[in-house]
Amino acid sequence: MRASKYILPTEKENPADAVVASHRLMIRAGLIRKSSSGLYFFLPLGLRILKKIENIVRVEMDATGALEFELPILTPSEFWEQSGRWSVMGKEMFRISDRHEQHYSLGPTHEESFSVLVKPMLKSYKDLPVNVYQIHTKFRDEIRPRFGVIRSREFIMKDAYSFHLDDESLEQTYQEMRTAYRKIFQRCGLKTIPVQADSGAMGGSASEEFMVVSPIGEETLLLCSSCGYNSNSEKTPFILQNDSFPKGPSEKKEVPTPNKKAIDEVAEFMGVRPEDTIKAVAVKNGKESLLVFLRGDLDLNENKLKSALKWTDLEMVPESDLQAAGLVPGYIGPSDVKSPFQIVLDTSIRKDSPYVVGAGKDGAHIQGYMPSRDLKMEFKSIDVALTREGDPCPNCNKPLKAEKGIEVGHIFKLGDKYTKAFQIQVLDRQGKAKTLTMGCYGIGVNRTMATVIEQCNDDKGIYWPISIAPFEISLVTIAKGEEQETKALEFYDALKNEGFEVFWDDRDLGPGFKFKDSELIGFPIRITVGKKFFESGEISIYNRKKDKEEIVPFSGFDDLISRVETLRQELFQELLEEQNS
Repeated sequence: MRASKYILPTEKENPADAVVASHRLMIRAGLIRKSSSGLYFFLPLGLRILKKIENIVRVEMDATGALEFELPILTPSEFWEQSGRWSVMGKEMFRISDRHEQHYSLGPTHEESFSVLVKPMLKSYKDLPVNVYQIHTKFRDEIRPRFGVIRSREFIMKDAYSFHLDDESLEQTYQEMRTAYRKIFQRCGLKTIPVQADSGAMGGSASEEFMVVSPIGEETLLLCSSCGYNSNSEKTPFILQNDSFPKGPSEKKEVPTPNKKAIDEVAEFMGVRPEDTIKAVAVKNGKESLLVFLRGDLDLNENKLKSALKWTDLEMVPESDLQAAGLVPGYIGPSDVKSPFQIVLDTSIRKDSPYVVGAGKDGAHIQGYMPSRDLKMEFKSIDVALTREGDPCPNCNKPLKAEKGIEVGHIFKLGDKYTKAFQIQVLDRQGKAKTLTMGCYGIGVNRTMATVIEQCNDDKGIYWPISIAPFEISLVTIAKGEEQETKALEFYDALKNEGFEVFWDDRDLGPGFKFKDSELIGFPIRITVGKKFFESGEISIYNRKKDKEEIVPFSGFDDLISRVETLRQELFQELLEEQNS
């Protein structure tokens, strides 16, 4: 490809609204342009990268025996109503109506559509297992799109769905997907960490995210270097340390605490630690209301609570509703709870130990409150605390380390949530109708592209892994006159005819401008044919990732092809070695 006939709108300055490296560099390198909030045009260079990632995904999925489909983006509301998710998905799902007042969604995911599609195709156990997938556009009405294509309103996703006769078959495909995902991300140049995760609105019994450690990640990962435990903080159990007993006063009595509502204020005023106190968090899900009591130094993990109670949504109870129920915000203790509230006691609370709690009236707390003795109302004891860095590992009790991570893939064991809803059954070996079980496997394609840039950039720009670079080679020529231009064309033809992907910068621009563009865009290999070649027969071969230039004598195209192929293979080998390290 000739640069002189290409659209290459590179930029010197960072866009004002870009706060992360991938967003800045995708704009500056001419890969994307903004259309609207959370919506982006993909330009030719960017699209080439995107298609290469898609191809890697497709090759590895096909190697597992998965079958590619393409479904409509518009999905009828009745599909979602049958699964029960039309009201569950919330405001992030785009909903539209046609001229006939038929309701649709712009699909954020396609469990329902694939269930409707495959149901009549599956008759017998002999048709199973089957794994179907597509690489297609999805939509999510983000309240605050950010980080460019990492969190956008329109995105490209590979979503796959497997159907099985039993859990043993599902487990086999689940493990095949885990292996395929590792290969996909390895080939894209990403080092991922599989972590246990919450299934959320997807449902199911098991869930695993493929995360890339990054300071801009929106997820908090908790990792154990001792035993290898990896989990999303939303999923990580909170382990109560054996020596973590409250150390507050044991004598039960009411203590005036004027204008002291916050846990830190109360603890300081009473001379105790935050972990010697119990705090209340009021939440509701529709008509059901809860008061959750946790140790004062901990935060509520909303995902744990929703998962434990099988809630689909959760919101905080306004202070006015608490007051209407006869409760005093900031001073609520476990014994103050009245209808319609129920009680959840976090497992971080030692029921036979004394704590400081609200006294149920303004400006007062109670010390020496012992739940096993003083709490007369029925309650549920559930682990709903958010686990933090330094808390014990659930496997080995060693301290956990926190890292931020970007999710690039997610796999689920969905079980029979959708097969029951859509009554997907086959005849088993005994000729009896049996409801199937499902798996679900997703990869964010454009998010993967941006995440690679987050890992592969320096002060000059991007350095693409050779597997997904827009072109493998940037050929920069500085030629004057027809004779030199003809010789430059010979280099381009020689490389192209050998099957290399070559981007020939033949523009009528200075060498400095061409070099900066090459480094900004991130072509893995740059070959320069310029003044040194025409004067002394020397050319430059530049390794973008290592920022290393080698000046070599030109001794014919066979030698050049050999040198370039050797460097190309080295870059592919380094890619594998880095991901396995």
